Amino acid sequence: MFKRFMTFQKKNNGISPYIWAVLCILPFYFIFQSSSTIEIIIGILLTILFFVFYRFAFISKGGWPVYLWTFILIAISITSTSLFSYVYFAFFLAYFIGNITKRVTFFILYFVHLISTSISINFSIINNGSLFLAQLPFVIVIWISVILLPFSIHNRKEKDHLEEKLEDANKRLAELSKLEERQRIARDLHDTLGQKLSLIGLKSDLARKLIHQNPEKARNELKDVQQTARTALNEVRKMVSSMRGIRINDELPLVKQILDAAQIMFIGQEKITLTGVSPLTENILSMCMKEAVTNIVKHSGAKTCTISIKQTWKDIVLTIHDDGVFKIRNQKEGKGHGLIGMRERLEFVNGDLELMTNDGTTLIIRVPIDVKQTDREELE
Repeated sequence: MFKRFMTFQKKNNGISPYIWAVLCILPFYFIFQSSSTIEIIIGILLTILFFVFYRFAFISKGGWPVYLWTFILIAISITSTSLFSYVYFAFFLAYFIGNITKRVTFFILYFVHLISTSISINFSIINNGSLFLAQLPFVIVIWISVILLPFSIHNRKEKDHLEEKLEDANKRLAELSKLEERQRIARDLHDTLGQKLSLIGLKSDLARKLIHQNPEKARNELKDVQQTARTALNEVRKMVSSMRGIRINDELPLVKQILDAAQIMFIGQEKITLTGVSPLTENILSMCMKEAVTNIVKHSGAKTCTISIKQTWKDIVLTIHDDGVFKIRNQKEGKGHGLIGMRERLEFVNGDLELMTNDGTTLIIRVPIDVKQTDREELE
């Protein structure tokens, strides 16, 4: 049950739960150093109240309750430092203050806690408490933690919040892309099949009426129906073919064939495995790879071409290198040879392109990806 109250013992909190457990038990050691039974009882009550109020502080949703619980916790921390030389409650408070998202509240409580802790530490040093002076190196570490830990946690929380917002934006963009794709398919189907199906229906009705009056004309109408149906079928096949995403592993054999036909040696992986990559991203990478290889064959005069793909938890890096000559005059801008088209495609998925012309030509394409936490751990 005690563990339930310690909300700071979470996965990925950056601090070992064993250290937290020691810090939770340690105040009782300092309390029982006292010779007064009343002080021992007060110390135990203060410790229990501290953890109870600490729980309430964490579940408070902002506003005045955060200030209330924090000031109570600071008061208990100062009392424990003065009476029992136990300064480690300040570490708990530093962690809690770092988790406050509102900037104004964070800075107010940060400075109140820092000033109060500094005063209580100096007061205990002036009193020359033997137990306090014996742990002075640890006290200095705690004081430094009070200064640095809240900012470290606060910045990490802000970063996580921004990453969540970016992930939500990417999801909304993906949904909008799907909606736009559905609308485009609907338009294509209407434009491609609507007219032809209407024509087939009209000619079929006409052929049915003419089958007894003018069989020859009815046969001609049915031939037109047949031809129109075949045309519609071909158009549907073309449309479906254009909607299929190009996969990198499907594109690699074609790239190798193009290079072999141009007598350029291919160096690279036979099969590439990507994790957590959307079909749109893979489609754009495949098109850029094919465009780059086409440029090598047409313009570089290269003897070898090396293609490699590396995936991390945050991006995919496609590197295409050849030992040929880069023939574009304006090399810095990288214009021509389909580079502008590649950049336009990559902008759609927030990717970028880097061109290097030293020791041959190297094209580096980076595309950010959004993966789940489990996939991220596997990639790391």
